[in-house]
Amino acid sequence: MHQLPAISRRVAAAAVSVVLLGGAAACGPEEGGDAKGGDGAAAKKGGTLTVLNRQPQKQFDPARLYTSGGGNIPSLVYRTLTTRNRANGAEGTKVVPDLATTTGTPSDDAKTWTFTLKDGLKYEDGSPITAADIKYGVERSFAAELSGSAPYLRDWLIGGDTYQGPYKEKKGLDSIETPDDKTIVFRLKKSEGDFPYYATSTQFAPVPKAKDTGARYAEHPVSSGPYKVVKNAGDGEQMVLERNTNWSEATDKQRHAYPDRIEVKSGLSSAVINQRLSSGQGADAAAVTTDTNLGPAELAQVAGDKKLADRVGTGRFGYTNYLAFNPKAKPFDDPKVREAISYAVNRTSVVNAAGGSSLAEPATTFLPQQKSFGFTPYDHFAAGATGNAAKAKELLKEAGHEDGLEITLTHSTAQDFETSPEIATAVQAALKEAGIKVKLAGLESNDYDEKVHSLDKQPDLFLAHWGADWPSGGPFLAPIFDGRQIVKEGAGNFNTARLDDSEVNGEIDEINKITDHDAAAERWGALDRKIGEQALTVPLFHPVYKRLYGKDVKNVVISDWTGVLDVSQVAVK
Repeated sequence: MHQLPAISRRVAAAAVSVVLLGGAAACGPEEGGDAKGGDGAAAKKGGTLTVLNRQPQKQFDPARLYTSGGGNIPSLVYRTLTTRNRANGAEGTKVVPDLATTTGTPSDDAKTWTFTLKDGLKYEDGSPITAADIKYGVERSFAAELSGSAPYLRDWLIGGDTYQGPYKEKKGLDSIETPDDKTIVFRLKKSEGDFPYYATSTQFAPVPKAKDTGARYAEHPVSSGPYKVVKNAGDGEQMVLERNTNWSEATDKQRHAYPDRIEVKSGLSSAVINQRLSSGQGADAAAVTTDTNLGPAELAQVAGDKKLADRVGTGRFGYTNYLAFNPKAKPFDDPKVREAISYAVNRTSVVNAAGGSSLAEPATTFLPQQKSFGFTPYDHFAAGATGNAAKAKELLKEAGHEDGLEITLTHSTAQDFETSPEIATAVQAALKEAGIKVKLAGLESNDYDEKVHSLDKQPDLFLAHWGADWPSGGPFLAPIFDGRQIVKEGAGNFNTARLDDSEVNGEIDEINKITDHDAAAERWGALDRKIGEQALTVPLFHPVYKRLYGKDVKNVVISDWTGVLDVSQVAVK
């Protein structure tokens, strides 16, 4: 599955003067920000950090959080078997131990994974964390009452496809073994070399069975991290976290827990969040956001103020926006037509429509431009910066469309998605230069999501996007191009090209046996290049995130795993 970072690129110009008082440059720390932040003083313990967000943390139960859910606020409360390296840029794409002593020991071609817990692990009440608690935490994520997490374990664990969770079944999953209090073993149906990356998910957070309150657990979960929940109101809109005095930094080298208290305030508009961060009055001086971007109009308006420029953090997250074809439908069943459209696209106009070069980078590969994914540069249908209309016309002529072509492009009408009308209009204009007349069909976001992910309702050409569940080529390529993942019924299909190639499927299986991430990445990059030759998609751009933080915020860390500021590293003045 994919995570959807909250992006708000388009802000009315009338709101800009209110949003950012005095202005700032449209730039910031390009590799995750100043390591100290603020005035450069060293990070110290104490104070209150405020988090200002648009989207409430509605699902705070570890069983209900998707893989991205554990990236910020939840990771302050829930520790997991492994976690991401809390470092800037590419260093932050590495997986490291958390509750476990290592990132796991594989055997049987990565179909069995064994973890050993560290000594001295405790919950907020001082009771010990055991392997059985992690097993139970994973098992409760299968309960229908606690739906929402990523589906990988249902597909991976032996017996996972039929298991209904501990509330309905008398016994747990036999494929998760706990021979003693510190050892946990997972037995999988197939090789999964990326298992340590998925073990960062909050599904792997320990939950003491005796204190499980079912659907109400999120109101006061039992903390294994540096903070405990003292308030969770308004369906996640208002949250207060305070220190877990039984958390030991000696067992946790990734989280620093500098602030004494963290207050999360959600349900705010983008304009209000950015105005409060820029002005920095009172508690807002020690505030951050993890889901609200600066838009192009805001970035233009803030040019010239170095103090604000120094408080703009830049993040890159593994994410690709692209054109998706249905190659089974005419005229897209002809590769020459798909190639013609690939040549005709003007990526400069698309990037401008997405907010400009500060907020989007042109893409010619499906994999994001990061080593951890296996990024391998290629441009099979070189259109240059502004498109190659002549080459597109040549291919259309060869395909029997000398007089041009009429097609429909479907997009979402939502303004904060990269599938927006502006992007569609830019594509429409570029294809017109090649003699392709494009009719735009805008759908309300819910209708759009349902149709593009249903085989029987899927448009023949539409704007699409895909984000990484973890920084690897596997969760990027397999859901989109593995023929065994085609979902024929319902709205859960992401292989919109309907590719079912035995060679591609086989290569995915072989790469999944590799537990050396760098070696696997090289193979994922080669597979991306091979699939790209078929013009099943047209990569358009990768988004860039620009976010303000308060003037008293220090130790700003933004990794390429999440692309957003890591609250576990932040200190306040």
